Amino acid sequence: MKLQASSPQDNQPSNTTNNSTDSNHLSMDEHAMRSMDWDSIMKELEVDDDSAPYQLQPSSFNLPVFPDIDSSDVYPGPNQITGYGFNSLDSVDNGGFDYIEDLIRVVDCIESDELHLAHVVLSQLNQRLQTSAGRPLQRAAFYFKEALGSLLTGTNRNQLFSWSDIVQKIRAIKEFSGISPIPLFSHFTANQAILDSLSTQSSSPFVHVVDFEIGFGGQYASLMREIAEKSANGGFLRVTAVVAEDRAVETRLVKENLTQFAAEMKIRFQIEFVMMKTFEMLSFKAVRFVDGERTVVLISPAIFRRANGIAEFVNNLGRVSPNVVVFVDSEGCTETAGSGSFRREFVSAFEFYTMVLESLDAAAPPGDLVKKIVETFLLRPKISAAVETVSDRRSAGEMTWREMFCAAGMRPVQLSQFADFQAECLLEKAQVRGFHVAKRQGELVLCWHGRALVATSAWRF
Repeated sequence: MKLQASSPQDNQPSNTTNNSTDSNHLSMDEHAMRSMDWDSIMKELEVDDDSAPYQLQPSSFNLPVFPDIDSSDVYPGPNQITGYGFNSLDSVDNGGFDYIEDLIRVVDCIESDELHLAHVVLSQLNQRLQTSAGRPLQRAAFYFKEALGSLLTGTNRNQLFSWSDIVQKIRAIKEFSGISPIPLFSHFTANQAILDSLSTQSSSPFVHVVDFEIGFGGQYASLMREIAEKSANGGFLRVTAVVAEDRAVETRLVKENLTQFAAEMKIRFQIEFVMMKTFEMLSFKAVRFVDGERTVVLISPAIFRRANGIAEFVNNLGRVSPNVVVFVDSEGCTETAGSGSFRREFVSAFEFYTMVLESLDAAAPPGDLVKKIVETFLLRPKISAAVETVSDRRSAGEMTWREMFCAAGMRPVQLSQFADFQAECLLEKAQVRGFHVAKRQGELVLCWHGRALVATSAWRF
């Protein structure tokens, strides 16, 4: 199983005279999510990948200046920008899509524990909403209907049961990274936040990342490259990934590929895996920490679904006192998390993923198979997990993650101007109209027509 450090395009001379170093740097980094040799992996698993990813197109860049914005600018009210505007459900104009009202009826029945009625309404929805084809609104309704069905029956549709499932997920990651700036924005900004923190801390070459959302680990190719370039002796990177128990095969792929890539970059590398059930019992005592290392904790909203709630996780995180905590919110959880209302959080999640699907339509040709792969193997599992999360939280009434961070004594750390520059360069390369980058309360935010799709922030105790 091989890794490729760069693509053939990375070795071509640049025609850009201004900011040539930065442009070349980004040209290498834009392949971070595709740095692993996905085709070789698929060949090993005896599944052909006959698709060609859509390539982000290069262009020239200028250093951006992003204004500070209010959350009200990022989260438009009803009928602004998109026309969906589900923040006030009573004012929704469904435009004929009355099944959205039935979705909310199911949610209301679940919230009031009228489960028999919820099954009845959902059964009617199944007859009327039988396909995920159509406009983004209709496709989102189908996936949320499926998620509600899984919630009511207690089934889990997110598990990867076969090699074919794993390969399709790999393919989906590859294709999504090739047509949309969303995945690469998440990893560029997270990596840059990590590098910013390391440059302002002690000069220790030992870096330890505790990662709660490693996926297939493609993002570490870019981070390893940066560490190798900045360290005279090549540097040392240690990763502890907290993963679900059903990801055993994926963890083997991650370990083999990242170990090989580190060897090619000539940096010392170690990776360990901690099962989520073990972490739930022991918290950070399940993670091995070494004196003298600079510790980074990389989290997403997913950890709050499993680690016994936000409050306990943050309190335990404070005892570890890492050099920096990098939070990447690619689930739109900021505004309503902790509201205590299943209905409100469900509606917010529905609006968020409708926007994601709309941006996907803008990035890929109509009827393209790539969109179906991305939706089936990336977005549908995320939607299912989101519905399960807001259902579990409906009676909790917890503070939002931001409120919890601040209450625990954490303070936001400003991301560097270079992180701004990388984000803007990525959008220039993607050339998908409707995306823009903004700043909000210390976060660097990727927006789609004013709606935040990814928000990255860094925090310290």
